[in-house]
This record gives sequence, structure tokens and C-alpha cells, in this order.
Amino acid sequence: MSETFFVTTALPYANGPFHIGHIMEYIQADIWVRFERMQGHRVHFVGADDAHGAPIMLKAEAEGITPEQLVARIAAGRPRYLEGFHIAFDHWHSTHSGENFDLSQDIYRRLKAADLVYAKPIEQFFDPLKGMFLADRYIKGECPKCHAKDQYGDACEVCGSVYAPSELIEPYSALTGAKPVLKQSEHFFFRLSDPRCVGFLRQWLESPGHVQPQVANKAREWLDGAGEQALADWDISRDAPYFGIPIPDAPGKYFYVWLDAPIGYLASLKSYFESGKAREHGETRSFEQFLAAPDTRQVHFIGKDIIYFHTLFWPAMLHFAGAPYRAPDNVHVHGFITVSGAKMSKSRGTGISPLRYLELGMNPEWLRYYIAAKLNGNVEDLDFNPEDFLARVNSDLIGKYVNIASRAASFINRHFDGVIDYPGGTEALITRANLLLQQVRASYASREYSRAMREIMAFADELNQRFDARQPWVLAKNPAEREALQDSCAQALYGFKILTCLLAPVLPAVAERVARELFGLERPLTFADALEAPRHIRPYQHLMTRVDPQQLEALLEPPATPAPTADKTSAAAADSAAAATISIDTFKQVDLRVARIAAAEAVSGAEKLLRLTLDLGGEQRTVFAGIKAAYDPATLVGRLTVMVANLAPRKMKFGVSEGMVLAASGPQGGPFLLAPDSGAVPGMRIS
Repeated sequence: MSETFFVTTALPYANGPFHIGHIMEYIQADIWVRFERMQGHRVHFVGADDAHGAPIMLKAEAEGITPEQLVARIAAGRPRYLEGFHIAFDHWHSTHSGENFDLSQDIYRRLKAADLVYAKPIEQFFDPLKGMFLADRYIKGECPKCHAKDQYGDACEVCGSVYAPSELIEPYSALTGAKPVLKQSEHFFFRLSDPRCVGFLRQWLESPGHVQPQVANKAREWLDGAGEQALADWDISRDAPYFGIPIPDAPGKYFYVWLDAPIGYLASLKSYFESGKAREHGETRSFEQFLAAPDTRQVHFIGKDIIYFHTLFWPAMLHFAGAPYRAPDNVHVHGFITVSGAKMSKSRGTGISPLRYLELGMNPEWLRYYIAAKLNGNVEDLDFNPEDFLARVNSDLIGKYVNIASRAASFINRHFDGVIDYPGGTEALITRANLLLQQVRASYASREYSRAMREIMAFADELNQRFDARQPWVLAKNPAEREALQDSCAQALYGFKILTCLLAPVLPAVAERVARELFGLERPLTFADALEAPRHIRPYQHLMTRVDPQQLEALLEPPATPAPTADKTSAAAADSAAAATISIDTFKQVDLRVARIAAAEAVSGAEKLLRLTLDLGGEQRTVFAGIKAAYDPATLVGRLTVMVANLAPRKMKFGVSEGMVLAASGPQGGPFLLAPDSGAVPGMRIS
């Protein structure tokens, strides 16, 4: 029976490019979506940028652009990642959209009408210079417990203590350095602690399949908490200035980003329907009809860090907003990704840049397979181990899977003109395929991808062992063994087709090539194809190379600290305390200017360089900067930066560099481009 799904992943914050955690989650969801489609189910897979909040507002201000320009610039870089890793969203949108404004305000009005929204005054730190209330992350001071300096307003990174911002000793604004003052403001709250919400959430969590058991247990801890651990009402408002969606009946108030961000799932779906794409995918109902339909399953893939929002606040908000809204059917939670057991850190060489992976020419399906081979249905961290990656990909995909076709096809094409016949029959393979299909489909459905890959590769081992035992290279030398030769190769190629059908959700590009180039199918493979023995093949074409250890080393090597030359970005080379002093006159010899990046592109043949076209407010300069490992060129266009304008031009292999941009780097990472504060314009002198 055909089913209909609406599938999303967590929305990435639109202040930076995708990181490897995003790509892992998108690959997990994409595999599941492709699997469901191969079974004949209808799946609508949508995503969006999370575009609101103070961090985006402040970053845009620092770069001298609008938040909308910042969000658009980040969005422009998304397709390079998604297409590069074969992640096939049906639609990508933004929370800064008319659809999200309308839906967020509609849901708010419905919750307010249900008496689940109320207002009360709260006391909060206010920056008198910036003229805005400060979130905890923008307040720093001395820890009240261990007295460590420069700690954030909610927790100490030295001793681990948690506290209120008002408990900090000598607090100051991280934005301006000003001493913040306590100021009262009226905020809006969602009654998450209301008995109606608590009762509904208990029932929702107890319904099988909505969340994994360990996730349900964690959510119940919050529901059952007492005292300071008790379930609290949710602050859903922020004061101007704020980049977000206005609260319709409260001038100067905006929805907190965690209210409108999940509604962005629905906004993207609505945009997808209104664009006509849903109809192209066979959906004839309206957005509202589709959302309210009992046969529509709403499925979210998220990381374990946002369980609270997606298993408490989000289901309650949707349920009590009423039709067409309803709580999600499934929230699938995964762990984090580490490298060799360590947290991500560029400076320690434990970071993986998805863009760097693609630029090095590494096959995206290597990573898709490796992630699938490590993922299961539990909330467990996934560790990327370079030695394991190299061994697993080279052994499984090349040594076991591709090896079958490359060997068997050559005999069929050379001795039988591509015609496949089965003197020994196909009944045994069809029986094996039926059993394997049941096992693998059950593993995919429950997101036990690692189990599915083990089952698939066990079958690949069987095929290789059987092929080797029959020794077709020996049979080919004896005309009397012609039938045995054809049967041994035919059985291997049918087994290869079965493997390809089972691996298609993980290796979509390879599966498409196998279907078209080897078996002559002009359509995507389905699981039903695994039960049809092929009768003809085309000449075999090479499908996949082995992982090059040098590529892997280049992917994992920490970014080198750039030297301060005309063709590289300036960085601190030594402790400032050890630097020789200079006079003010010497400093004035350096002409520092504000510049806007008018264009940015990778330099062909250069591993680390980007070619920047800098606007100095009346003239343009070309500068080569060694920042390729840290920045996607598409995300740089429009940014303000700082350049040395009177550096002597330097002729390089790739052209003439007419200056130098400034950046910071050190043990904590980098390079990080320097950016002037808001109000600065291209050409301004820095002194």
C-alpha cells in the first residue's frame, strides 16, 4: 500500500556554510527518502535556511550589509554542497519568507485564542550603547564560582558552573564592552507547563514510533522534573532591534527564532505546493488538505542537541494550534560526528570540510557509503576514522561490489556478445534475492543502515566466493566449458544487479550509471528490479576508483597559518608580546582601507588561493588570498573586509596581486577575515 511522507531535516542557521554535521544528517535523510521512493511511496522532501535572530542581524551589521543580503549570500552557496553529495531536496526555502510570516502569525493567534500564550515582565541585561537587550551569549564577566575572567552569561567554560547573567561579577557587553544595566520588558510565553500540554505530550511520547525509546525517556525527564528542573513555560518573544517576524498585536516585539524556525518546515512545504512542484510530483491536494490528511506522515530528522524543541515545544504547539496543523508522526534523532574520537577542531586536524572534500575530487559516494555503514537507529555519535574510511571503502565498494561487474562483464562481452543466459537457472538467486530484500528493506525502514550494509556486503562476499570457486578464467580456455563459463558470469552479473538495487539509496549516481550504461534501463532502479534477471549487458565502463591516501591526508591536514605575503592572508605569526615595537610613524606607512568583496572565485591549479576583486570605493583591485580552505567563494561576495592598499603589486603564476586582505588565525583555528563595524564604507582609511 502506497504511503505519503513529508520529510525535513533540521534547518541550518544562515550565518555560515554547511559543516560536516549538516551533511551527515542530510545524507541520512536522503537515503531514507530514496528508499521509500524505491518502494513506490510518495515523498516530499523539503529544507530551508533558518534566517532569523540576533546573531544574523549583528553579523550583517558588522559586514555593512542587510540581514537579507547576508542570508541570500549564504543561500547562494547551498546548491554546491547539496548537489555535490547527491542530496536531493525537492525544495529549499527560507524562514525569512512570506509563507513563514503568515504561518507563524496564524499559529500564534490560534495558541493565544486557546489561552496558551500570556505576557509577563522580565528583567534582562540591556546594552546602553548598542540600545538592545542582550542574550546570554552577548554578556561576559567574571565567574561567580571560580572567578575565571571573560565567561559567558549562562555558564562558565572553566569550572562548568551554570548561573544567571545577573550573577556575573563585573559583567560587560560582548558587543560594545559597555556595562549592561538591568531593564524590565514585557515578554510573551507559551504555556508549555499547562496540564493540557503535559497530558498531550505524555500521550504523544508513549505512542510507538513517534521517537526512539531513549529520546522518549529523556523527554519524560523534563516532563517529570520538579523544582528548578520542572518544565518551564517557553519565552517566545524578543525586543527590537531584532531580525525576525513581528508579533502581530505587539509593536516592537518579535517572535523568538525558536518559534518561527520549526514553522519554517511548514513554510517551505507551502512554498513547494504554491510553486507547482508538488503537482509535478503527483500531489493534487492543496497545502492545507495535504497537511491535515490522516495519510500524510510528517517526519523530521534532527540532531540530539535539539531534542527539547522537537519533542516538547514543537508537538504541543502544532497540536493546540488545531487543523490543518498536527503533531509530527516521527522525529528521528541522531548523534554527532567526531573524527578519530575527537570533537571537530580545524587547528588540531580533526575537522572535515565538506567543500574541501569535494574540491579534492573525492567521490561523494565514498562518504555516503561510509556514513551509511556507521549509522544505526539509535542516538549514537558517528566517528569518522580515516584508516577505517580508506579500508572500508576500498574493501567493500571496490574489492567486493565493483569487482564483481568488472570481472564478469568482460567474459560476457568477449565470449557472448553481451548476451546473458543461465544454463543453471535463476531460481536459487531469486530465492536469495527475496530473502535479502526483506532483510535490507526492514533495516532501511528502521534506519539501521549499518545492518543493511552488512547484509548487502555479506551477499557480495557470497558472489565473489562463488565466482572464484568456478574459476571462469580457466573455463574460458576450454570450449567444452562454454555453458559453465556463461552461467558463472551470468550468476555474478545478476547478483551484481541485486546488489545495485539494494545500494541505490546510498549510491544513487553509481546505481543510475549501472542501470543505464550496463543494463540499458532508462529509468531509476526499483526493488522489484532485483527479482528480474538481466538478459543483456552493454560494455562495462569503470564505475569507481579507490580512495587515494594522499587525498585523505589533504582532507584532514590542519590549515596552515598563512604567511603575511602579497599572495597570502595576513595572520599572527608570533605572540604579540614578543613582537618588536614600532613607532607611530612606521605604522602610518601602512595604508589600511575598507574594501568590499565584489567577486570571489577559486584559482584553477592553486590549492589554497581565492581570487578576490576588491572595491575600494572608486577603484577595484585584484588580490590573491590563501583562504580557500576556510571560505566558500559564494559566501564572500558583498562582505566588507580590511586590506593593505599600498603593498607593492606582486606578479604571481596566476596573475598580479594588488594588495593583501587581513585575517586572524592561531591555535583556535582560522583564517578568519577581519571585518569593519557597520557604517564603514569601501575606501575608508583605517587608522
